Amino acid sequence: MGPLDLDYMLGLVPVLLRYLPLTLGMAAGAMVLALALAVVLAMIRVSRVPVLDRLVQGFVSFFRGTPLLVQLFLFYYGLPQIVPAFAAISGIQAAIAGLTLHFAAYMAESIRAAILGVDRSQWEASQAVGMTQTQALRRIVLPQAARVAAPTLLNYFIDMIKSTSLAFTLGVTEMMGAAQREAAGSFRYFEAFLLVAVFYWVVVEALSFAQRRLETVLSRAYAR
Repeated sequence: MGPLDLDYMLGLVPVLLRYLPLTLGMAAGAMVLALALAVVLAMIRVSRVPVLDRLVQGFVSFFRGTPLLVQLFLFYYGLPQIVPAFAAISGIQAAIAGLTLHFAAYMAESIRAAILGVDRSQWEASQAVGMTQTQALRRIVLPQAARVAAPTLLNYFIDMIKSTSLAFTLGVTEMMGAAQREAAGSFRYFEAFLLVAVFYWVVVEALSFAQRRLETVLSRAYAR
């Protein structure tokens, strides 16, 4: 048996592939929820809603200023001590909730910056033709802001996929959890973790390619 057991790694491929859908599913679910929450938070910040604006600032500051792992532990292990109802949630649900809250804080600021980056004349032109502020936001401003924010939001999705590897600390058997379990049983830690790293690398490279294509398409559409 050499320093690198390729046969072991090949045998481990089907095992990791079996848990890849769970990894991607957690990231996709958290992305949808985080995007919806981020839009709401960004709108509150842009509109400067009294009291709520301060609460959102505190939310963003906390989730951007503390490590994701600490947030996951606080949510999964800590909150049930204060709110017994949280003891019923599963590790997967806790991981998705933690990812949602963490990345919503970052995405909200990106969306807010994109909205504020739209030229003021767009608002004025919309009002000149009789649109309300809500109509101008929905029909004129948000579509332009979405083009600016889309690449950044896709970057957050890529980070979210990599961050799902922390879910194994909550007892979730996703790709990282499966690699940890297999390595503990075979003592082939290097091969197991190298292979799971390659899996994440391939997924991230595929999404990075999609991101570049998206940027090209959006740039062409905007140029027209």
